[in-house]
Amino acid sequence: MTEVTWPGEELITAAQDGDIDAIAAVVSAAHPNVRRFARSLCADAEDAEDAAQEALIILYRKIGMLRATGALASWMFRIVRNECLRRARRQPVAPTPMPDTAVTDSAEYEALRRLEAGRVAAAVATLPPDYRRVLILRDIQGYSGRVVAEELGLSPAAMKSRLHRARAAVRHTLCTTFESDPGGEDEYNDT
Repeated sequence: MTEVTWPGEELITAAQDGDIDAIAAVVSAAHPNVRRFARSLCADAEDAEDAAQEALIILYRKIGMLRATGALASWMFRIVRNECLRRARRQPVAPTPMPDTAVTDSAEYEALRRLEAGRVAAAVATLPPDYRRVLILRDIQGYSGRVVAEELGLSPAAMKSRLHRARAAVRHTLCTTFESDPGGEDEYNDT
């Protein structure tokens, strides 16, 4: 597989200064990377193509707003990510058919499921910000490890290490809260 590179700093600087040929060259050189970002982030191929095109239009129009020439990749990643999220929010959610077990699920089961989700959310909220960001991007939003590492400016090994520590901390928090109050019964016992 051939490695795709970003445009050089001199070309980006010329584009920032308004050189039309340089802007066109930067957009053209960034196109493969932007498409790759979009394909890895968007739900379907059509949205990925649309998001990539929108990101390239933004790049063309606003290259002068880029503060540092070395930040082009992260700037474009954020634009593509935001565009994919915007498109995902616009999609109507198709109703999912109710499984046969839904009829037998009780209100009690639903309440317990919600309590469990609340416990997990509370455990994630207690994480240090660096661990919380990695965990949310990887496990909740479902981004690939490579994308999470790039987005946070980490090496893949550092991202994996933070993710492991974040998961371990959440697991520890959940285990200790379960052991101290396995069903919330202490709260209601008068004895």
